[in-house]
Amino acid sequence: MKRSHPAEGVRRRPEESSKADMRDAFSIDVDRILHSRAYTSYIDKTQVFYLVGHQGISHRVIHVQLLSRIARTIGRKLGLNDDLIEAIAIGHDIGHPPFGHDGELYLDELCTEAGIGPFRHNLQAVQALERIEKAGQGLNLTLQVLDGILCHNGEMTEQRVSPEKGGTFRDFDRKMAAAARGESPLPMTMEACLVRVADTVSYIGRDIEDAISLGIVSRNDLPADVVSVLGDTNGKIVYALVEDLITHSSSSGIVYSPEVFEALLRLKAFNYGKIYTNEGVKRESSKIRAMYSLVFGRLVEDVAEKDTASPIFGGFLNRLNERYLNTHSPFEMVRDYIAGLTDSAFLRLFHELFVPRMA
Repeated sequence: MKRSHPAEGVRRRPEESSKADMRDAFSIDVDRILHSRAYTSYIDKTQVFYLVGHQGISHRVIHVQLLSRIARTIGRKLGLNDDLIEAIAIGHDIGHPPFGHDGELYLDELCTEAGIGPFRHNLQAVQALERIEKAGQGLNLTLQVLDGILCHNGEMTEQRVSPEKGGTFRDFDRKMAAAARGESPLPMTMEACLVRVADTVSYIGRDIEDAISLGIVSRNDLPADVVSVLGDTNGKIVYALVEDLITHSSSSGIVYSPEVFEALLRLKAFNYGKIYTNEGVKRESSKIRAMYSLVFGRLVEDVAEKDTASPIFGGFLNRLNERYLNTHSPFEMVRDYIAGLTDSAFLRLFHELFVPRMA
């Protein structure tokens, strides 16, 4: 299996390497992401269940750590690059806005209506890492890491994923345009293919455990034909999927066996029907949509009017360089600000903007 070599790592802006630095290119990228502002916000961004106030429910920081661990376990068995896997895994969801996929849907509606194109969390992750971090300078990550983050697409479930040829930033920018059109471009490395597949492995069983803890489903609800292949706990499900991927993947791609893949598809359909679209899970959704609309509209007005007392200036724009400020519209600035907020920060912002204060 083709292992990515750190010497192949290429950056948009060439950097002088230091002989004193014991890290290779992909290891450096891991550290840059870990120490970024965007990574810090993972701690208070929900995964599936928001506003539940229940201890032990997964947040996005747990998801990316689980993905990193699972993908690296598989990657070692397949002879792939640990550091590249980790960098892609911990960075892949940085573009998610507050309140999980519902927040992504509502911000997408607002961005599309504003004429700045769709909102996609993988595109936003690249935006954050390349154009917002370090006061607008960006982290200057390697092409291989950025490509893996862009192409992760955890909403898809594929039996086989193989790398696509193309190793330049021009190729990457074409993939960015394709993703903005709703396409799902393939990664350039085997490590990124692995992260793309393992994303589902890391959340499918964990979401079931969270749903059981919240009383949304019971373990007995799981389809018997799925349980017979994958098991009925997160641990068993992860083990079965990991073992199958290690056994059936090869130099041609990351691959599930037909039996396990069919069971995974049935399990994912169960999750969508019983968990992700459950009315109890979505009961606050309309309120979140209304809050997004109000906050987005108000902040756009504040930026257009150069109201420096607005939270978007003190909390975001005042720390960004002239290049960012001169190349982004008010709509794009508001998109970037909201996407970087945690769930609780978004609620505080709404309260500050729209809830009257007592004298």
